[in-house]
Amino acid sequence: MATKENSNPYPTLISVDPFKSAFGQKGLHNRWHPDIPAFVSVKPGEIFKIECIDWTGAQIGNNDNSDDIKTVDLSQIHHLSGPVAVEGAEPGDCLVVDILDVQPFDKMPWGYTGIFELENGGGLFAKEFKSKACKAIWDLEGIYASSRHIPGVRFAGVTHPGLIGTAPSAELLATWNKREGELIAECGPSVPAVAFPPWQKGTHIGTSKALAQSVHDKIAKEGARTIPGREHGGNCDIKNLSRGSRCYFPVFIKGANLSMGDLHFSQGDGELSFCGAIEMAGVITLKTSIIKGGVEKFALKQPIFLPSPVDPLYSAKLVFEGIGVDIHGDGKQYNMDATVAYKQAALNAIAYLMKIGYTREQAYLLLSAAPVESHIGAIVDSPNACVTLALPLGIFEHDILPKDEGLKKLNFGQCAIRSDGVL
Repeated sequence: MATKENSNPYPTLISVDPFKSAFGQKGLHNRWHPDIPAFVSVKPGEIFKIECIDWTGAQIGNNDNSDDIKTVDLSQIHHLSGPVAVEGAEPGDCLVVDILDVQPFDKMPWGYTGIFELENGGGLFAKEFKSKACKAIWDLEGIYASSRHIPGVRFAGVTHPGLIGTAPSAELLATWNKREGELIAECGPSVPAVAFPPWQKGTHIGTSKALAQSVHDKIAKEGARTIPGREHGGNCDIKNLSRGSRCYFPVFIKGANLSMGDLHFSQGDGELSFCGAIEMAGVITLKTSIIKGGVEKFALKQPIFLPSPVDPLYSAKLVFEGIGVDIHGDGKQYNMDATVAYKQAALNAIAYLMKIGYTREQAYLLLSAAPVESHIGAIVDSPNACVTLALPLGIFEHDILPKDEGLKKLNFGQCAIRSDGVL
């Protein structure tokens, strides 16, 4: 007979309330800094659970307008759970992290995808579309997601942390701030911004014990924003870092101080709308180990990983090609620019989906959230890099393939837009 005595549940080391603001909650922080103390510690080999609030800290609601996307406070993102110190980890080691599971909270079976305003966050096509706030709410039903704001699609999720990484050393932090500051100075004022310097506004450090004001102020003044990925991992938004993945992170400080958050139910390669995955709050299950001297052993300048063995089976795809020419804009020729090529592939897909009846905003959100694959086809044939974007056919409830008679245009309504009706 089964007994409780012979069953050892995995402990939840950090608990959060996904329906309350991140501010005031313990075990959460939203800056990278070596002086942020570890909230908990684990021994190598332990399996443990960490609860994560959504990346905005509960600013977005399950409703039918996008006013919360319009006014989102980006000074406070991302809210990360941690840091988790791993006993025995030292600078120069490799921290091995097994992502055993990622799930939404049972009490919060929904997520969202958003398009930010041009002047507040932007996204890949912020300038081209002169972006105004829109969003889609997704209902999470087991492994599947569907949305009342983007009808006609249903797909299996690839749950993953959009953001996971180790803490920087003081030297590495200074390097980040220097080089990103130089980029800002070189480019001047830009909308959207080219980089995000330290900003004291919105800083949150939910430690287990009271933090000296001087330490808090130092972290707020120097702490790196969490928006880009860097040498330690961070916000890389790699959808294949799903349950069953193994990650190898360089260690920069004693204990490694692992943090994670920005959980996604699903995402397309590129996360093109910036708030572009199905963002969710939930629980991640992890196990860690240490490889001593791993940075030198593996030439570990940045993390490496083994992708998940669990992946939705969508073998049939419609593939859109993009090259390094601004075909949808002024026709300018670029030299081996894979970003331009990716944008053209995505714009080609958006134009196609609009022929089927989706609005531009619905198509933009769908390419961000669905398990879309993007690959560099060629990056050697001057002057045009070639990038492909593959749209799985199996996610649609209707046929989207090209036919002699053309495409049948349906009415899919509209995603959630601003209450003033502005698109």
